[in-house]
Amino acid sequence: MNAPRARLGAWAELLRVSALFTVPGDALAGAAAAGGTTRATALAAGCSLCLYEAGMALNDWADRAEDARDRPHRPLPSGRISPRSALLAAGALTGAGLALAARAGRPALTVATALAATVWAYDLGLKRTPAGPVAMGAARALDVLLGAAASPPRRAAAERLRAALPPAAALGLHTLAVTTVSRRETQGGSTLAPLAALATAGALTANLTRREAGHRPPAGRWEAAAPGPSGPRRTPDTALAALLGAGYALTAGRPLLHAVLNPSPPLTQRAVGGGIRAMIPLQGALAARAGAHLPALATAALAPLARALSRRVSPT
Repeated sequence: MNAPRARLGAWAELLRVSALFTVPGDALAGAAAAGGTTRATALAAGCSLCLYEAGMALNDWADRAEDARDRPHRPLPSGRISPRSALLAAGALTGAGLALAARAGRPALTVATALAATVWAYDLGLKRTPAGPVAMGAARALDVLLGAAASPPRRAAAERLRAALPPAAALGLHTLAVTTVSRRETQGGSTLAPLAALATAGALTANLTRREAGHRPPAGRWEAAAPGPSGPRRTPDTALAALLGAGYALTAGRPLLHAVLNPSPPLTQRAVGGGIRAMIPLQGALAARAGAHLPALATAALAPLARALSRRVSPT
């Protein structure tokens, strides 16, 4: 392998590019709950990608001493990327993300600033404390709210954010559970954490696949739905939500069950990887429940790409 290609591979490993496919669905799920997608939604998704990758680079910079002991093959302890380069990349990506959020509007920039602060606080201090998983869950929830903040301004920003709280809470809870499992991925030995994550996945799946008590009247194409007194009327696609919910349950549940039965480091790492990939069908199901059929399908289409790339670059 030539030097430029090897360096590119090292950066792909540092930034965990296979996990990138789990990010755009946050903005789409938030926008779906808040009323629809616009050009600003794409800017929010771009901001999310930048801040996510900033967190990946900063994570390895903060963990370089631990990785030298437990994961010497990682890009920093192996010398393929310098700590200074990783830290500079984290700063540059954070700045790029905030610049994109600024173009999406003041509400989006406000949420993005809180998200960036949470990412840096987690990597630099909270990660090794009991608040670590909570901070990671909060970051994912803020990412969903970022999509809502950048959605069409037919409703006040506060109202859009309130509408996106349920999907934000769902993705935040899932992330909290998976992060708790990941804290033991190099040592293994914990049955309680994967069991709790499995229970969380089961509860979220039950909520995704439940039938609505009643459907709102059809509003035609989701993106063009005419707004009612409290915002756009959308017809929840419970069939698509149930299908994607089943995909979420399978992707997250099977490796978590294996980790419960045998909490070895390899199976715990596999459970974490499955939990990360499971965010894609979860995001799609949440968008479908909001009536966003096309964004739900577009999000779900990322799942096979994430799975294929994860065979080459680990998402954990």
